[in-house]
Amino acid sequence: MFAIIGIVVVLGAVFGGYMLEGGSMHTLFQPIELLIIGGAALGSFLISSPKSVVIGSIKKALSVFTAKEASNSDFLDLLTLLYEIMNIARREGIVALEAHVNKPDGSAIFGRFKSVAANHVLRDFICDNVKVLISESIETHRFDALMSLDISTIEHHELIHPAAINKVADSLPGLGIVAAVLGIVLTMGKINEPPEVLGHSIGAALVGTFLGILMCYGFVGPIASNVEHQAGGKMAFLACAKEALLGMQSGFSPMLSVEMGRRAVPEDVRPSFEDLEGALRGKK
Repeated sequence: MFAIIGIVVVLGAVFGGYMLEGGSMHTLFQPIELLIIGGAALGSFLISSPKSVVIGSIKKALSVFTAKEASNSDFLDLLTLLYEIMNIARREGIVALEAHVNKPDGSAIFGRFKSVAANHVLRDFICDNVKVLISESIETHRFDALMSLDISTIEHHELIHPAAINKVADSLPGLGIVAAVLGIVLTMGKINEPPEVLGHSIGAALVGTFLGILMCYGFVGPIASNVEHQAGGKMAFLACAKEALLGMQSGFSPMLSVEMGRRAVPEDVRPSFEDLEGALRGKK
């Protein structure tokens, strides 16, 4: 929603200000300039990126308009799920979790927390690391290093797409200059025309530079930043789960373990201690 509002604000401020100064929208309507800039940007993107990155980046860019921002309740769901897992391990032994982590789609625990089950990266992170605890005994610092490696790998993969989109944004001003130079070349062929014809032709050529810069700083660059923020939000869930699982492996109580996880949640969406306690009481 905010992305759409942002686009409207950018277009309204730029073109509204232009028209208030007496500018004509007809002069800025240069579809061939858009074809040159957009086509060249797409082509360079295809040259620089493998198929998986191209497809993934397009999906990530479109997700700017549909992605749901992480909320306090999402982290409460995660912490409550982890609490239930730890309680089962404490009462029945950690082997009792095997059925849940081997087939999370059919697990009653994961089924009750839709926001966690729908986040496949987070769900798999929890399941894979619980499987490690089930399979063999592991020292705390080794388990910590293993989860940190997992998070680092996921983060690296998540940041590939915003970096690729950012490279496209960086290329747009230069490609706008390419379109402008082509327009000047065409203008030079009209050197014998009247001044008003030359002026219109030069103005049309300069629109290429304008469009390249606008697309870079007004749209594509901000989309890359938004995708990067989305990646940061995913990392917050993983950090929360990591701290709680580390507490579980260290032999702490379920309550203390999930409290460790709560402390890893960013402050703006962190559930209060009372909220967490109330949610857990409801599950006991």
